[in-house]
Amino acid sequence: MAQPDPPADAKPRVVRCPACGGRSLYAPANPFRPFCSQRCKNLDLGAWASEEFRVPEKPPRDAQ
Repeated sequence: MAQPDPPADAKPRVVRCPACGGRSLYAPANPFRPFCSQRCKNLDLGAWASEEFRVPEKPPRDAQ
């Protein structure tokens, strides 16, 4: 389902870049959102690809 377009007078949202912590425009004008640049986007992708980021696994329950 498509999101409605924001009003023309709405201020663009500025968020913190997850990679570098810098300011990032969170709007269609920024093709790298939520990242501030292609470099930060690629750094994050590389971290996932090299398994630096992991979703924790629950320890197995004892079979007793």
